Amino acid sequence: ATPLEVCEARDRKGLYVKARAGILKEFTGISDPYEAPEHPEVIIDTRDYTPSEAAQHLLLKLESLGYIRGRM
Repeated sequence: ATPLEVCEARDRKGLYVKARAGILKEFTGISDPYEAPEHPEVIIDTRDYTPSEAAQHLLLKLESLGYIRGRM
């Protein structure tokens, strides 16, 4: 999971500020706990990848799991 500090730094809409001020209720990571999956099929640390690299990583994983077919 992406650390909360990174999510807040990337927040262009100011949702984390509103959640911390109590304006937004039940906001994951602030007033609601983040529940990490016990056995994720894919983990992408967005601190280590560009958006394009993360998308490529995800597509390759989906292909390997048989959810999508690769390019022909």
